Amino acid sequence: MSTTLERPSTDLTVGELMQPPGLQISDDATADTAMDVLLSSGTGHLLVRDEDGRCAGLLTRLHLAPFQARSWYTEHTRVRDIRHDRGPFATASMPVALAATAMRSRGLDAWPVIDHDGHAIGLLTA
Repeated sequence: MSTTLERPSTDLTVGELMQPPGLQISDDATADTAMDVLLSSGTGHLLVRDEDGRCAGLLTRLHLAPFQARSWYTEHTRVRDIRHDRGPFATASMPVALAATAMRSRGLDAWPVIDHDGHAIGLLTA
């Protein structure tokens, strides 16, 4: 039996369905660098880390769309200054049904899963 976020089991937790966190980028990287990583990886999102290594958000191709012109502005704009999803984030012990509701209400296709210290330990995808 396959369980998805569309019809989650009531007793599953996010930790049971999350995937590895995947690609991450520092929040002090430039928009150009973030676009290069996204394009070369073929993925649709990057987890953003702050200077302490904690999860600072999720950056998608849509968030980077205004920077596709590759002007001097993209060379100087830091990821931390780009509007992107900054939380709150899921936890491994969160019930999947609650996570699915939160993702739908926020329009998220992917949601970072963090530990008690705020470090990304996984990614929940729709």
